[in-house]
Amino acid sequence: MKRYPLPRKGDDFGSVILCDGAYPMGEVALDALASCRAVCCDGAADRYIAHGGIPAAIVGDCDSVGEDVRKRYREILHADPDQNINDLTKAVRYCLKRGAKKITIVGATGKREDHTLGNISLLAEYMDFVAVQMITDSGIFTPITGWAEFESFPGQQVSVFVPDPATEVKYNGLKFPVPEKGFENWWCGTLNESSGDDFRIYSSNKALAYRVL
Repeated sequence: MKRYPLPRKGDDFGSVILCDGAYPMGEVALDALASCRAVCCDGAADRYIAHGGIPAAIVGDCDSVGEDVRKRYREILHADPDQNINDLTKAVRYCLKRGAKKITIVGATGKREDHTLGNISLLAEYMDFVAVQMITDSGIFTPITGWAEFESFPGQQVSVFVPDPATEVKYNGLKFPVPEKGFENWWCGTLNESSGDDFRIYSSNKALAYRVL
């Protein structure tokens, strides 16, 4: 069974990808961003540099990168014009090609809702290739399949998102049981609560667990 600890300052967050959503303000997201030089998705590089960061790479179609940044960091600019994949996926592929075993994504939410939903849903694809998590200003998304154990604390707010209604789901350590009819829609596993210092989720298909930090 895979165990997912709560993120703490000083953790190994792996390769950190900064998306061009709302710039991270939450403590844990900022800890991840400060743990290494980030791989920036397109225009995120401008704000990262403005906050004192030095990108490890700038990846995407690069249509939103400021001209000054484009010139100063041309040696680490990796432009990919393919419009069939988004900049986050391009950044993940960049990290994988360089041997990343763990990826933490920040700055992926907070602007356009279609971008937010797209970025979150892609976690279920990335999990086939790498250990991945997405940290927002309020919580952490973790893609799972099979049994997964999560470090927690009493009263921690937890949501489970199951895209396929045919999925079998089981809980241990959460306040509210799995609905009798199963997960008929995405919202059915939201707004749950941890009963103790850990909880366990089983999902027969890919699912997303969200813990409020």
